[in-house]
Amino acid sequence: MTDNPQDKATLVDEIVEVIASEGMIDRAKVTPDATIESLDLKSVDIVMILTALEEKFNVYIPMDGSLQEAKDVKSLIAAIADHITKEREKN
Repeated sequence: MTDNPQDKATLVDEIVEVIASEGMIDRAKVTPDATIESLDLKSVDIVMILTALEEKFNVYIPMDGSLQEAKDVKSLIAAIADHITKEREKN
């Protein structure tokens, strides 16, 4: 993956889609400033979201570091997108 803003926007959009579908949340509510708490996402929901993302992007996403510290959708997406990008660069 490149640093192409369009690629990043596409990746972010795909991540948001998975968060909305796996978390059973209205897509419109998954905004950058929405908190994990405001979306009523439990740890089991996060695990389901990560599992779906791992399958979609064929990468392993560990539930640690920046993912655990994420309090809002923006930081959660940034952590996931960063990890996916790094994994893609390895291959």
